Amino acid sequence: MLGTGFGPVLVAPTAFKGTLSAEAAARAIAAGVGAAWPAVEVNVLPLSDGGDGFLSALLASGRGRRRWHSVRDALGRPHRAPLGWLGAQRTAVLELALAVGIGDVWPPSPRSAAVSGTFGLGELLRAALDRAPARILVGLGGSASTDGGAGLAEALGYRLLDAGGRELPAGGAALRRLERIEGRGRDPRLAQVEIVAACDVSAPLLGPGGAAPTFGPQKGADPATVARLAQGLSRLAQVAERDLGGAGLAGLPGAGAAGGAGFGLAAFAGAKLVKGAPLVAEVAGLDRHLEVAGLVITGEGRFDLQSLRGKAVGEVCRRARAAGVACLVVAGAAEKRAAAELGSLGAGLALSGEGGARSAAAARRLLSEAVRDACLEPKSEWRWPEFSTPAGTTPGTSPPPP
Repeated sequence: MLGTGFGPVLVAPTAFKGTLSAEAAARAIAAGVGAAWPAVEVNVLPLSDGGDGFLSALLASGRGRRRWHSVRDALGRPHRAPLGWLGAQRTAVLELALAVGIGDVWPPSPRSAAVSGTFGLGELLRAALDRAPARILVGLGGSASTDGGAGLAEALGYRLLDAGGRELPAGGAALRRLERIEGRGRDPRLAQVEIVAACDVSAPLLGPGGAAPTFGPQKGADPATVARLAQGLSRLAQVAERDLGGAGLAGLPGAGAAGGAGFGLAAFAGAKLVKGAPLVAEVAGLDRHLEVAGLVITGEGRFDLQSLRGKAVGEVCRRARAAGVACLVVAGAAEKRAAAELGSLGAGLALSGEGGARSAAAARRLLSEAVRDACLEPKSEWRWPEFSTPAGTTPGTSPPPP
């Protein structure tokens, strides 16, 4: 430990999408800190917004365990997905992307966007119910489908029927033919558990900022398919409100998350929709770690205004300021307005350029070097802890491989 009162460095990034997972980024940042300040204690706490890395972040923070289950992927093919357990097995953790994620259908296409579903997420939820948890946390993000949680509903015992009484095929496009929803077969165990859905976006289900127009193109949908999906989601919301009650669910912030899976969890499973970053911070014990930290380093691939409006990096910055802890954000790239706002919070920003790396190893190296240089030569406007740089440590020393 360097300097009087200088506590450990807390490393708490989220995923650098497209290059590094939250865990890999944390290791790279820790290596950069170690290269600059070999005597300083470093604690690692990977985080998530509710999407990518949700399961790993919570299990790492709570020493949880994984159990693997056979479920259907987004296209209905069998595969295995993890189910996490925390707190003496009383809290189950599910990550949608690991059950019915976009990776299952890569590269996505208009057809896959139209027919992908969430049945596998419902199967994983049923597997959690088999062990009678008190609470189930579901991370939403990275989905392949835009079915409004219709597949999830079917896996939980609902029947989604057309005018002829036939069950609809999978996918959001088929929902345009939805005539009625029967809930008599709903799994009764849903009433005995608290379900919380962590959303990485605040989009509603419908409208110009809804699930289909906002996220459909990312899942391979062309304009015609986006229109079909939007019509299907609108029909689902109408019929669900009529047959199941729950008026206004389509307009909830986060209802459009994961192709409308947020709406599906609320309508069919009674889930509460919350922002993912604060939930992960609470479960991971971020405030507890900040109590003893001298500096916290967080980061993500691209830092923009949304980072400060509900994402994990913004959550770390706000909590660090409240705790009186210096904060550094490291990112592959940054938006100028976001950088200016970050500066007003007294936090630092370092750019790594890792997004242009040709390999994960190169991305880790760039990230480590950016952190090392920032530690050794902090800018005057940063609210940086006072300490003495170890003798013999100079800029230009390459950090050890993470």
